[in-house]
Amino acid sequence: MSYNQKTIMNNTPRPINQIAKEIKNDWKKVYFGAVPYLDAMHTLRSINDNFFYDSGKSVVLYFLANAQTWKGETARRIKKELNQLCK
Repeated sequence: MSYNQKTIMNNTPRPINQIAKEIKNDWKKVYFGAVPYLDAMHTLRSINDNFFYDSGKSVVLYFLANAQTWKGETARRIKKELNQLCK
């Protein structure tokens, strides 16, 4: 069973840095506007963490705003997961 399947079964959110790793592996040419937010996401475990003066939630929301060119099944699934974290 994969980490993601275990997380879904336990109903606990996946750490943001794990999500960032999956994004990096899938999105080969990351849009330049999303790069700083993706880099910041690598340092976050939770939406409640901070990246310097920015909240984890704002980092994720800015990433999502700059990730419109990222397409595909993985992109849809992860964007949905990130949006759920921000609610």
